[in-house]
Amino acid sequence: VQLQASGGGLVQAGGSLRLSCAASGSISSLNVMGWYRQAPGKQRVLVANAASGASTNYADSVKGRFTFSRDNAKNTMYLQMNSLKSEDTAVYYCNIIMYNPFRSYWGQGTQVTVSS
Repeated sequence: VQLQASGGGLVQAGGSLRLSCAASGSISSLNVMGWYRQAPGKQRVLVANAASGASTNYADSVKGRFTFSRDNAKNTMYLQMNSLKSEDTAVYYCNIIMYNPFRSYWGQGTQVTVSS
């Protein structure tokens, strides 16, 4: 299984970016897709995730500004990021978790830099 993320970049505070992540390979229909981020010197943390057919979980820091979506037919996930803040600056990683057996895969990371 491979995940290919794209869409990061440099944006001014208050701007928007849209991240995409396409998964390829043997993808089971029962899975959880999500975005995580890691700021310099900090741990990687969850931004948003959702199981197939389930509601989305968001970190409190992004609620109301970020929107997670997924296209199950394309095995692709998205993260629409609006009203970006300097504290959103991080490397963003996409992730997919599958069960029976448990497997977790990460994308290569895409840099998001928000200038104030």
